[in-house]
Amino acid sequence: VLVNGRIVTSHAHPLAPGDTIEILSKKDASAERYKNELALRIIHEDPDIIVLEKPSGLLTMGSEKEKEKTLYFMLTEYQRAKSKDGSGRVFIVHRLDRDSSGLVVFAKTESAKRTLQENWELAVKKYYAITEGVPKKKKGTIQSELIEDPFRRVYSVPKPAPGSKRAVTHCRVLDENDRFALLEVTLETGRKNQIRVHLSDIRHPIIGDSKYGARINPLRRLALHAFYLEFPHPATGVAMTFISKLPHDFQKLLKQTDDSGLKT
Repeated sequence: VLVNGRIVTSHAHPLAPGDTIEILSKKDASAERYKNELALRIIHEDPDIIVLEKPSGLLTMGSEKEKEKTLYFMLTEYQRAKSKDGSGRVFIVHRLDRDSSGLVVFAKTESAKRTLQENWELAVKKYYAITEGVPKKKKGTIQSELIEDPFRRVYSVPKPAPGSKRAVTHCRVLDENDRFALLEVTLETGRKNQIRVHLSDIRHPIIGDSKYGARINPLRRLALHAFYLEFPHPATGVAMTFISKLPHDFQKLLKQTDDSGLKT
């Protein structure tokens, strides 16, 4: 039972004039439950794709240790519950780190997945990142060759080497205070941990990123949010653009005051 679009479980829930009540079938109720339980903010859904905001702390896809607490598993259950015969599914196109948040697109058909991945170099991906300290250059490009070691740590090398991949990151400072900077980061290439490594390389790691040199974690999460995603629709070819707002905790951190009470 939904009242004004929200699930209600108490039989004593009070109603007011003008309230809208919906009684869902078992199939629809299951889909609604997954959507509400996960607090998934679905931005767009059509027969070919689904775009949503991934919360921080959730894997995009399963790992050896975790199979079910993932965005892929939860979306699959959501799609199965919506389908008439329980065969609904999703396909992974790209991923975000567990501790990152923001926009992710999944395909709903194999052909859509294939088309998106074959044309993924056309996608425009932008992120908000809050760094420790403020970069001296307010706008610039970071380039390096990235290599992953046996311990799954990615690092930069100045020249091409066996197994290395070229990585290019564009950054500009949007806001700053005495301790932090809010950067807009645009990926020219999409390598594993690229943004995290490159900001660490310029000695301004993302706050909360202890793996790459951060010393503080005031948000109790990695301060990296995928806020802009643009790509051609896999079926129509029409350019699709999606934008996510700056997270509230990011805004709050940038407005903190120092010990003197002055805004920083």
